[in-house]
Amino acid sequence: MTIRIIPQSALERSDKPAPEAIPPLLFPRLKHLYSRRAGRLRQLAEKNPLGDYLRFAAVIAQAQEIILYDHPLQMNMHARLVESDRLGKPPLDIRSLPRDAHWQRLLHSLIAELKPEMSGQALAVLENLEKASVPELEAMADSLLNHDFAQVSSDKSPFIWAALSVYWAQMAALIPGNAHVESGEQRQFCPVCASVPVSSVIHMAEQPEGLRYLHCNLCESEWHVAHARCSNCEQTRNLHYWSLDAERSAIKAESCGDCGTYLKMFYQEKNPAVEPVADDLASLVLDARMEQEGFARSSLNPFLFPGD
Repeated sequence: MTIRIIPQSALERSDKPAPEAIPPLLFPRLKHLYSRRAGRLRQLAEKNPLGDYLRFAAVIAQAQEIILYDHPLQMNMHARLVESDRLGKPPLDIRSLPRDAHWQRLLHSLIAELKPEMSGQALAVLENLEKASVPELEAMADSLLNHDFAQVSSDKSPFIWAALSVYWAQMAALIPGNAHVESGEQRQFCPVCASVPVSSVIHMAEQPEGLRYLHCNLCESEWHVAHARCSNCEQTRNLHYWSLDAERSAIKAESCGDCGTYLKMFYQEKNPAVEPVADDLASLVLDARMEQEGFARSSLNPFLFPGD
């Protein structure tokens, strides 16, 4: 199954789809999103061997909160929705959506917020990005969005992605549409922007196991994928669940023997404070265990890019 976003004009026709019992798609709620993430990162840093890096990520997340409100985005998404519906593609597809100058304004604002907080190598990276030309920044953005990570140094990637993410999240929050489930493929990609998830969250709900939503690592949307189904290849066999703390843990990894990948799952029922980006970054010891078992991540954390 796949998720399709329906333009409001289509919803008003007589053949509009019936409301879904389970919301297939949750658009981002941007109010305090980044400040909550920053707070969770700082909390997790207190007893984590990667505490310094978690605090570094918290500084970036807090700066994202500031630039989000300093640079609001005004955009009419109706035409984009109609066109994407006609083509059968996500409305904010990372490989086909034309970017405007707004994302670079966000990046330069982010750099200005971060420079007083940084020193050493991080400050040098920010100064280097500040001097980069418009074409150079666009080329780096293209490489990251196309997962050509070798073209961008890993110390620059989190800053560029942080600005791109705020830009895409702003657009996603403006989408005036609905969503419904239909036959299709590629549920492993975000139905809003076609990026990959960072992790999945099991929301607290009336169902005994809660509802599983994959959290987009770019536009911050979430989409529903049923339990007992690989989030990467959709197979239902050869699934196993891994944890470092048995049944008490709010963190598990679901591995698939068919495609050889895994995705982390965070259970709000066991810990309501879990946050998909922060808790994923703070639990890299589980990633190390999964790699030892021969599985590869099907997800990407916005603060942890492969590169040089």
